[in-house]
Amino acid sequence: MGNTDKFEMIANIYDTPERIHIANVSSDAIRKYLVDTKGKHAIDFGCGTGLVGMNLLNEFHSMLFLDTSPNMIDQIKRKISDSHIQNAETLCFDFEKEGLSDLRADYIFMAQVLLHIPDVEFVLSRLFDVLNVGGHLLIADFNKNETIVSDLVHNGFNQAELTERMTNIGYRDIQSETFYTGSKIFMGQDASMFILDSRK
Repeated sequence: MGNTDKFEMIANIYDTPERIHIANVSSDAIRKYLVDTKGKHAIDFGCGTGLVGMNLLNEFHSMLFLDTSPNMIDQIKRKISDSHIQNAETLCFDFEKEGLSDLRADYIFMAQVLLHIPDVEFVLSRLFDVLNVGGHLLIADFNKNETIVSDLVHNGFNQAELTERMTNIGYRDIQSETFYTGSKIFMGQDASMFILDSRK
């Protein structure tokens, strides 16, 4: 996944108050779209240190924390161990390089992950394959922000355009809304965030 090297370097100092706050509001936005999930299996895709997934652990039967950064996975492993959590596993894996034919989930969520992925369609297609029929992919990310110019990340997404791209892959029942606006939360710029829910 894009920017793995950068995340490797900041893993042990990643959990700043600002990032924890954004993770909390993202978790709350995702939670609103969860339906009858107590017996379901989830993947926190691009989990980082697990800030979002840890907030949602009790909503699911089990959760897989998946990231490309070994140091990030070490951080979430430590949290799982320290809290004696029984319904979580971790996997260090890069979807852009190889596929996992036996991986399945009822819910996949990705919070501030898509903007780091160069080939958006490719990864969304891979995730579509992982979802069980009727399963949900939930995306929390930044709205398109033309003031941001970066070689490292996308400058956010237009909700209508992303919906069209996902429809072309096969996702259905797509709905999205802006759920948060904050000061200097995206590359030092004021920005807003959206939540998108889709089904296979």
